[in-house]
Amino acid sequence: MAAMKCILGLLVLLTVSAWTEATVSPTAEQLQKANRNLKWNHNGIQINGDIAVSSRPTKREADPCVLHGCTWLKDTDGKVYVPYVIANHYFSQELDLIKRAMDSFSSSTCIRFIPRTNQTDYLYIQSLEGCFSSVGRRGNGQMVSLSRRGCIYLGTVQHELLHALGFNHEHCRSDRDQHIKVLLENVIPGREYNFNKFNTLNEETPYDYDSVMHYGRLAFSKDNVSPTMMATHSSNAVFGTATQMSQNDVDRINLLYCSK
Repeated sequence: MAAMKCILGLLVLLTVSAWTEATVSPTAEQLQKANRNLKWNHNGIQINGDIAVSSRPTKREADPCVLHGCTWLKDTDGKVYVPYVIANHYFSQELDLIKRAMDSFSSSTCIRFIPRTNQTDYLYIQSLEGCFSSVGRRGNGQMVSLSRRGCIYLGTVQHELLHALGFNHEHCRSDRDQHIKVLLENVIPGREYNFNKFNTLNEETPYDYDSVMHYGRLAFSKDNVSPTMMATHSSNAVFGTATQMSQNDVDRINLLYCSK
C-alpha cells in the first residue's frame, strides 16, 4: 500500500512538472491530442470537435447564440457570476490549475467563476473523455469536460471556459475567409464540420491569429502533414500557437459582458 502511494505521488509530481515546463505545447495541439479518438454521443448530446451540441435542433443552435439568450447574466454590481461545481476526482494540483485559469478571467474582466450554492444554471466540470463544452449558457448543470488525460493546462481550461461564455472558434468567424483559406481536401473525411463558418458576433475586434480559440494549420489533417488551413496573406503565417488567452480574447469578453 505504501509503495502504491509513493508511485501515485510520483505520477502527480511528474504531471505537475509538465504543467510548469518553460515550453508548453500550444493549446490547439493539446486539444487535438486529447480529443483524437473522441466519439461521443449520449442523451441527445453529441461532441463536434470540442463543442457539445444538442442533436435535437433548437433556436439556440444558431450562432451567435448570444443573440438568443445564452449569455450569463450581469449582477447589480456589474460583475457576471458564473457558478460551477467541480467533480471530486481531481488531484489538488489539478484543482489548483483549474481555479488559476478561472482566476485569470477575474483579473482582467468582470467574469467571476464562483462555487455553486443553489443556482439553477451552472457549469459542471468533470473529467470525462476529452476536452469539450457547450457554447454559452445552456441551462441547468451543463457539462464541461476537462479530462485528467490531456486537458489540465491553463490555455485548454481557458479555451473551454470561453466556449461556456458563448465564444466560438476563431477560424469559424464570419470574416475568416479574408484571413485564412480552409483546405477541405486535406481534412479527415467526416470532420469537415469543424471548419463550418458561422455568423459570429465579432464585437468589431480584429481577426486574431494569436487567439487561444484558433486551431493550428494541421487541425484535423488526414495525414498530419497536409495543412487544413493557411493564411490568405502569407503561406508562412503562424497561427494556432497560443498557450493562453490573447489580449483580443480578453477584449471580446469585456465588450460582450462588461462594457454594456
